[in-house]
Amino acid sequence: MSAGLAGRLALVTGAGRGIGAAVAAALVEQGARVLATDLTPGGVEALAAEHGHGDQVTARTLDVTDAAAVEALVDDTERTLGPLDIAVNVAGVLRGSHVVDLTDEDWAATFAVNADGVFHVSRAVARRMAERGHGSIVTVASNAAGIPRSGMAAYAASKAAAVMFTKCLGLEVAASGVRCNTVSPGSTLTDMQRALWTADDETTAARRVIEGDPATYRTGIPLGRIADPADIAEAVVFLASDRARHITMHDLYVDGGATLRA
Repeated sequence: MSAGLAGRLALVTGAGRGIGAAVAAALVEQGARVLATDLTPGGVEALAAEHGHGDQVTARTLDVTDAAAVEALVDDTERTLGPLDIAVNVAGVLRGSHVVDLTDEDWAATFAVNADGVFHVSRAVARRMAERGHGSIVTVASNAAGIPRSGMAAYAASKAAAVMFTKCLGLEVAASGVRCNTVSPGSTLTDMQRALWTADDETTAARRVIEGDPATYRTGIPLGRIADPADIAEAVVFLASDRARHITMHDLYVDGGATLRA
């Protein structure tokens, strides 16, 4: 089913790999034009080369922690490519550590990307979308925002902040026709997920995630599989599209039931 996104312009952060790249590709498949951004240029430039027919993907380097850079990019985009209809916050970092060993730098760096970055991008685009009377903002958070995770306090807290920020923004701009939602993935086959694995081979590591770990109070995945980035992208595209026109301030868990929706 078409999402009705043909010709619309979408900004995607963290589009160089993983979920961000999958989101950008899914939007392109639905006919949207995508401004793909990432801190490093390689991934988004490859994405643009792959999907760049008809200037459908424009690659830009962006540090979401830099508020001035975000404002400048959004301003330049709207002058050169047209008004943004969609913004998807995917850029994120994970620095795992137990709280007693967590450094101030790791805490600050995690919030700088996962929470401040969402604020910078959402504020810049929401202001313009509200003036036009339409738009959709989707923030990719994490199911860790809704359930405690050992060794992931900074990540979970920053994602929880991003979820509540997005809901509050959605409330403020609802009367202007702008919708704001979050997608909260569970374990997904990305570089971030693989960095957490300690097993020598991917099959063993994946099985441990699916089965869960009572020692760390972590449930398994009832659906019996780890998500592919495309699974998350499908949820993002739905919420960004007019098929979700009456949905705002919603947090959609895409985790195979792993949190038992706690």
